[in-house]
Amino acid sequence: MKRRDFITSSALAGMGLPLVSSVAFASCKDNAPEVTPEEAGMFSFVDKAPDGKPLKAALIGCGDRGTGAAAQFLMAGNGLSVIALADVFPDRMDRCRKRLREEFRNEVPDANCFIGFDAYKRVLSMPETDVVLLCTPQHFRPEHFAAAVEAGKHVFMEKPCAVDPVGVRAVIAAAKVAQRKGLTVVAGTHLRHRRDYWEAYLHVRNGLIGDVICASAHSNQGAMWHKLPRAEWSDMEYCIRNFFNIKWLSGDHLVDQAIHFIDIALWFMDECPERAVGYGGRARRLTGDIYDFFTIDYYFGSGRRMWTEARQMNGCDANFSDQVYGTKGVVRLNYMDDNVKITNYGGEALWEYNYAEKPVKNPYEQEHIHLVESIRENRQINQAELLAYSTLASVLGRESAYSGKSLTWQEIIRSGLRYGPSTYEMGPLHDYHEGQPPVPGIE
Repeated sequence: MKRRDFITSSALAGMGLPLVSSVAFASCKDNAPEVTPEEAGMFSFVDKAPDGKPLKAALIGCGDRGTGAAAQFLMAGNGLSVIALADVFPDRMDRCRKRLREEFRNEVPDANCFIGFDAYKRVLSMPETDVVLLCTPQHFRPEHFAAAVEAGKHVFMEKPCAVDPVGVRAVIAAAKVAQRKGLTVVAGTHLRHRRDYWEAYLHVRNGLIGDVICASAHSNQGAMWHKLPRAEWSDMEYCIRNFFNIKWLSGDHLVDQAIHFIDIALWFMDECPERAVGYGGRARRLTGDIYDFFTIDYYFGSGRRMWTEARQMNGCDANFSDQVYGTKGVVRLNYMDDNVKITNYGGEALWEYNYAEKPVKNPYEQEHIHLVESIRENRQINQAELLAYSTLASVLGRESAYSGKSLTWQEIIRSGLRYGPSTYEMGPLHDYHEGQPPVPGIE
């Protein structure tokens, strides 16, 4: 899937990083030729990756998501194996090895299991490793991704790719190197690997709803998991084991979870926001230092807007969806019940995806099929820069909510903001304070 060209309004010194993209759908014009699936970069959506040379993967980050990603890689096709593991906790690695052995008969030898903050370097130095699966808490993602690209490995990179602007810039720089090296990089923004979303996108590209004018993105659900502190855990161990609830490790749930729906809205809008105004707060979260809810108002060029809401509280309305509004109709992308359709403003259906004829495969599995297919057929996919821009848009909204201020894209991408310690070791963290989320405004 090729990234569309971004128009650079200005650039960071020495890096040439675009600060804002502004590319309208030329195909929305009545006299424009229809865009084909191939021209739009649509995937093949095969049920199983084609056979080819054996591919050996290393997993960096053996928690639940990492173990799931390793399993999905193994299910993607024939001739696939996981040969090395890296993590900071032996118990997580042991659980991961057990599942891979019992469910897939994939035995990872003791000699290829590495523990510690530098364990990722050990697996990247293995010449037999073709692919790395980056599934640690996302604070570590920029460093791990840059090292994987330098080592010449193909990459599956879970979303988001960073928690702050410093990390995003590092990912964009490494993404450009990966492109030059011909490496495949598939991101964990799994909704981009759904066939129903792609077909809706093609209809929008070809003008079915007219000119796109605004969008909404919703990520509302019940409370997620948490870990309580233990006396035997240091600050660092507690933070990593409870990373989802820790700002410097997860980036808050707007960045960690809502990015799925922000990413889809930006894909259909085909533009990065110029600024954002947001708010959020904490009411019921039991641990950590992040918010329970956000609402973000994104402003784009030509007066276009995008509204985003994200909430994680039990007993409240659930909503996982995107809506994209045009001058002639609206795209409704409902992730909760596999309901993707386009209607006019009178409620009449203009198009509806046919799930009976074309079932949609689990996108967590489909993205790994696309990963393997890309490598074996030498058809490069590089989603790293797309993920970086969606991550930065999420960070922009979060920082606006944290500060209570309107922030621009230029301000956030130039920012020196970096969360987390500069060195990593099990021990105290003097800058972390349990239960103290950001507070906007003044007394």
